[in-house]
Amino acid sequence: QVQLAESGGRLVQTGDSLRLSCVPSGGSLRNSAMGWFRQAPGKERESLAALKWASTRPSYADSVKGRFTISRDNTKNTLFLQMNALKPEDTAVYYCAASAGPIITSRLLDTTAYDYWGQGTQVTVSA
Repeated sequence: QVQLAESGGRLVQTGDSLRLSCVPSGGSLRNSAMGWFRQAPGKERESLAALKWASTRPSYADSVKGRFTISRDNTKNTLFLQMNALKPEDTAVYYCAASAGPIITSRLLDTTAYDYWGQGTQVTVSA
């Protein structure tokens, strides 16, 4: 059973940058996809960015394209989300997720394609 641990969320000001980390454990993700998602109070979970573990071509939601960057460090077995130019509307709980197996590219930003989810890390952007 894969477990995911996010970290890096905190209170920041508008315009600041923040990097989130996600460390998986308990299983192999060699053929999986991993992604970042967020959920603000009273809103549905939103897809942000995702990539296949064996690929260097990520997919981004239009809402974060150009501001957020997803990456991974294979040596540290860690997934990152670099967030720049943060806005108050970016305030949410940010989740890391992984699939149990391969995902086709067109489904990388589909929350229902993911099987394992972390507990989330809170990001708060003050005005």
